[in-house]
Amino acid sequence: MKTIRVVAAVIRKGDAIFATARGYGEFKGQWEFPGGKVEEGETPQQALIREIEEELDTEIEVGELIQTVEYDYPNFHLSMDCFWAVVKTGKLVLKEAEAARWLTKEELDSVNWLPADIDLIQRLKGKL
Repeated sequence: MKTIRVVAAVIRKGDAIFATARGYGEFKGQWEFPGGKVEEGETPQQALIREIEEELDTEIEVGELIQTVEYDYPNFHLSMDCFWAVVKTGKLVLKEAEAARWLTKEELDSVNWLPADIDLIQRLKGKL
């Protein structure tokens, strides 16, 4: 099975985290943390900075690794490094996502998360 290596930013502001709804593809409308594929020669942190700039027109500061999610979708294996992040500059402009929300711990279950993110959500509840 093909492995896709991606990174995700759990952008935090106070007691809320930023989540986006996919605007395209098989999982359109389901919620995730912004990020994307790691390109050859990039560190996960460099990939995350680039992806957030491309997707949200925002510069972030990448913090510590929360966890690496390993998840088998029907057609591929996902390996996703999830990092804490904060906004340095920019206004989180949606270029690819169809919606976005700041979610508190109590609101994390109010959206339909992508399957690979569900374990991470449980872990985040203990950290918010």
